[in-house]
Amino acid sequence: MFAQQLVNGVLLGATYALFALGFTLMFGVLRVINLTYGFYFSAGAFIALFLTRQAGFGIWAALPVAAMGAGAVAVALDWLLLSRLRRVNAPELSSLMVTLGGVLALYSAATSILGPDIRRLPPDLVASDAFVLAGLRVTTAQLLILLATAVMVGALMALMRGTRLGLAIRAMAEKPDAAGLMGIDTGRLAALVSFISGCLAGAGGVLIGLNFNAIHPYMGEAMMLRGFVVIIVGGLGDIRGALIAGLLLGVIEVFTAGYVASGLKEAVAFAILVVVLWTRPSGLFGRAVVRRA
Repeated sequence: MFAQQLVNGVLLGATYALFALGFTLMFGVLRVINLTYGFYFSAGAFIALFLTRQAGFGIWAALPVAAMGAGAVAVALDWLLLSRLRRVNAPELSSLMVTLGGVLALYSAATSILGPDIRRLPPDLVASDAFVLAGLRVTTAQLLILLATAVMVGALMALMRGTRLGLAIRAMAEKPDAAGLMGIDTGRLAALVSFISGCLAGAGGVLIGLNFNAIHPYMGEAMMLRGFVVIIVGGLGDIRGALIAGLLLGVIEVFTAGYVASGLKEAVAFAILVVVLWTRPSGLFGRAVVRRA
């Protein structure tokens, strides 16, 4: 029982980590808490729902297309809501309030158009077979989630650490003004970061929709709490920390639901957030910033 719960927690945490990676990348590079990020999660799930139900796509084709669709939504919303604020160097509170208003409008519009009902992916999209290894039961959908998450996380790490583009992104994250003076097109790079972050969120929406087989417009709203927990526990802007914290949160939620009460999962996530802010505001893997007069 314990080992099975641990496996389930790691698989759930992998999806949380995928969602939070885009969130922490966006914050780390663009220095903005973009509250529309949860909408990209919902957008990816609904795009995959349309592709699989109406266009006849399989899950392997629908997943990358839905992720890129969510990335395109992210670029459009970044240009519409945040690009002007970046040009005038508006304070961080301005972007927070703009994206708060934006996400409320987006969720309301999505609910009016799509309705509040829960939608489900086609039942034959993924084989219902389960594999038993050393007494542990793993479904085909769970293996798909783990494989897709591993591929996308590996690709992001390779991009950030092994390419000139990744070097430019890291330079912009450290010193955006200096990066601009060195010839880096910070406007285009900001759009690219938004696209990558949107792709990760959209892919997370597809995988969560596949895991729980429940898609609705507000599904991204619940994930935002977990996203905040993961990036704060892992360290603001720290990709490695977001990955580890996402896995830990998934394991803790599964054990809470299995051994305590399923209704306490969100309470436990909030409690972790509060304790980390009290004891280590920079996160488990973040670096404290020393401010000098």
